[in-house]
Amino acid sequence: MHVKKGDTVMVIAGKDKGAVGKVIVAYPTKDRIIVEGVNLIKKHTKIGQTNRGAKTGGIITQEASIHVSNVLPVVKVDGEDAPTRVGYRVTDDGHKVRIAKRTNEEL
Repeated sequence: MHVKKGDTVMVIAGKDKGAVGKVIVAYPTKDRIIVEGVNLIKKHTKIGQTNRGAKTGGIITQEASIHVSNVLPVVKVDGEDAPTRVGYRVTDDGHKVRIAKRTNEEL
């Protein structure tokens, strides 16, 4: 996958197109990620009671996963966030690193 947990990404397709957020969780085997504040859904949970008597549950809003092909990593270009494609480069010591195609910097 071209994105990892902690990357800042921009959504390029879907209902949240143009939104920028941080990757919270990555599921490489499913090619899906969860992005902070993107693809929000309403989830109905059973109302219960804690040991102290407080009510829990009801309708909560949370992020759902989106396919990794719908996002691109973000780099700063002239002070603004710009999406970039990802390339790979092998360093002198033999490590493979991700680079931003737009700026040729390491991600």
